[in-house]
Amino acid sequence: MKKIGFIGAYDKTNILIYLSKIFVESGLKVLIIDTTILQKSRYTVPAIAPSRCYITSYEGIDVAIGFETIEEIKHYSGVQELDYDVVLIDIDQNENLNKLDMKNADANYFVTGFDDYSLRRGLEVIGKGEERIKMTKILVSKHMEKTEEEYLNFLSFYYAVEWNKGKIYFPFEAGDESIIIDNQRAARISFKELSMVYKDGLIQLVEQITPEIKSGTVKKMFKNI
Repeated sequence: MKKIGFIGAYDKTNILIYLSKIFVESGLKVLIIDTTILQKSRYTVPAIAPSRCYITSYEGIDVAIGFETIEEIKHYSGVQELDYDVVLIDIDQNENLNKLDMKNADANYFVTGFDDYSLRRGLEVIGKGEERIKMTKILVSKHMEKTEEEYLNFLSFYYAVEWNKGKIYFPFEAGDESIIIDNQRAARISFKELSMVYKDGLIQLVEQITPEIKSGTVKKMFKNI
């Protein structure tokens, strides 16, 4: 089981849902764990009988909401071990990094826009300490500029993070946001009308997390779903 962290104050729900759909269509069993304060997935992922803590299934993706630890999910599910190929964890609170043992995750991604809230609040999620966590940047920006990333590097100097060399861009496109909203209202996940830059960001994530899934396979998937 691969455990992957998506850390920061920026809204990560849609990226996780669309990434998970690719994994599911590739034959993998996927769990998203939403540990965020707002729990946006509670409102965007359909559920028959939501409660304080629950697991729902959406387009073949299991989504766990209201849990703070893996042990809580195991107890809720009545199992000794979780039976998933990939577990994606959405985190926007520093204490949950320790509760979910993200220092020993297979990979961690820091997701941010470049407004001061996303940057500064996102870095607070990482926290300060001597033991640094390796993370890959996922940068969301309408017009990505070198100065934006330099500003992030400056702000993060005293935080407990070691940046990996590679980075992933999700250039913000208002058209993508509109398409995702339309998909939410129709309770579906569809890639067909998303921009190529958004799809490219998803492909890069797939290649890093599951190298066995080839980009050509994902591109064919985009045409059919």
